[in-house]
This record gives sequence, structure tokens and C-alpha cells, in this order.
Amino acid sequence: MNKISIIGAGMTGSTTAHWLAERELADLVLVDVVEGMPQGKALDMFEAMPIIGKDVEIVGANDYAATKGSDIIIITAGLPRKPGMSRDDLLSANAEIVGKAATETLAHSPDAIYIVLTNPLDTMAYLTMKRTGLPRQRVVGQAGILDSARMRAFVAMETGVSVENIDCYVLGGHGDEMVPLTRHSNIAGIPLKEYLPADRLDAIVTRTRKGGGEIVNLLKTGSAFYAPSVACAQMAEAILKDKHLIVPCAAYMQGEYGLNDMFFGVPVMLGRNGVERILEYRLDADEQAMFDASAAAVKETHEALKKLVTL
Repeated sequence: MNKISIIGAGMTGSTTAHWLAERELADLVLVDVVEGMPQGKALDMFEAMPIIGKDVEIVGANDYAATKGSDIIIITAGLPRKPGMSRDDLLSANAEIVGKAATETLAHSPDAIYIVLTNPLDTMAYLTMKRTGLPRQRVVGQAGILDSARMRAFVAMETGVSVENIDCYVLGGHGDEMVPLTRHSNIAGIPLKEYLPADRLDAIVTRTRKGGGEIVNLLKTGSAFYAPSVACAQMAEAILKDKHLIVPCAAYMQGEYGLNDMFFGVPVMLGRNGVERILEYRLDADEQAMFDASAAAVKETHEALKKLVTL
């Protein structure tokens, strides 16, 4: 059986485990600093397995030794956003948490592939790669799947069309400067620009960019966890099943789209080796302008990280 360890057993981490357990993909380990919490959640989840007929081992732990031999490490640990906070406001606190999680897990699972979810997403993925020294194929950030799913959901709300007929592609940094590619997004092959009036499409783009903040403001005490966690599960499944699935993810750039030495949201092919390929869209002038603005914002956060920690 494959093994997946999830670092951080809060709402996002435990819900990731829930989605993964339902898919019977791997044995699961939940790790958290809070004593008893990951153990309790893991036991509760394991006791659900007979009801859904899945043979998955699920354990909780407060130390990293339990993660030994993991195929995939998913890092969700960190402080969630609160109302009025940007993702970048979390940089200092979460850099310490993610940096430790990366180095500690690598010692026990030197062959693992890392999926990073903690915000600010692109920069935490960069920190994970630098701290572990892993090749870029083995560190990937979850953001674009979530942002694209939000856009698909909003298009479905607007049109009344099944979400299954809606394909949306959101690239760029996981923040307010993200780049929804309306020209490439479609309903059953019909471009969104032809299906929807311009003002409605603009409203959907704006809501997509602020989708995380909308949920933070509604919850008041935390941030989204259902959609972010199932996106992680989809990525883990694509890797373990060697699906060669193309999805938007945060990947380390080495010249693609003219970017270097940074993580950024682009179309990625996921398989058993992790990031197997980065696909490059031909962007028009408007898309390129949005892309450049998003890259500048992400680069700024990367530079702020370099001032905070030694990489």
C-alpha cells in the first residue's frame, strides 16, 4: 500500500485525509503539534472505514517518525487567514512551520514527493524546495486546481449548466493577482466570452480572485478547507496512479513563460515522478499583462522570504 503523510491535522489536513481515505489510495498519517488531536481525528476516521468498506490504515502522531517511508508528503500546517488578512500576512509565522515540516519529513522519507498547500502558497512551495534540496519535479503547490474549480462553480451558478461541462483555467500566483484565462475557458467547447455577456464574465473573474477571502469573511474564524483539500487529493491520486493529468499547479520555473527561480501557477502534467512537464499557453497581450503583474507580486513575496530566513 502507498503511504501519504499529511502535516497539519486542522480542518484542511483532516479533510484531505477524509477525501483520500474515501479513494482508498494509501495508508494515511496525520501529524500535528497539538497533543491528542491528530490521534483522535485519525481514530475517528479509521472507525468510519468499515461503514464505507475501505481498507485504509489511518494513524495520528505528534512526531515526524510516524511519517517514515511516505510516498507523498502533503503540507497543510500553518496559521489560517482571518478577516482582513492577506495571504502574504502569514509569511513569517508559516515560513517557520513549513520549513521545519519540510526538513523533518525529508529525514524520514527521502524519496517522497511534496504537495504544499500552506499560504502564501507559491512562496511556501519555494521554501520547501530550497529547504529539502529536492529536484523541482518533486515539489509542487496546490492552488490553480482550487482557483479553477471556484471559477467553474461560479460559471455553473451563473449559467445553470452542469459543472461537468465547464472547463476553466486559472494560472498565476495564488492571490488577488491570479490570472483567469477566460479565452481558454469554455462551456462544452464554447468559449466563455461567447457564452456570457462581458459584464457577467468580469464579475465571475473578480469573484474567483477573491474567492478565498469571501469564505474567510463568512467563516470569520478560519479559511476554506473542503475545496482546497480535495484538490490535494486529486493531485496525490494523479501522482500515485501515474495518470499524466494536466492541471494548474504551482511549479518551479526554469525559463518557462520567461520566469526563473520562483514557484508560479502554470499547467502541469502530474505523474509518478511528480511534475513531469510544464505546458506553455500562447498568451495574448491582455493575458500577458495580467501574468506579468501576478509574477511580480509572487516575486515580491519570494524576496520577502529571503530576508526572513536563510535558504
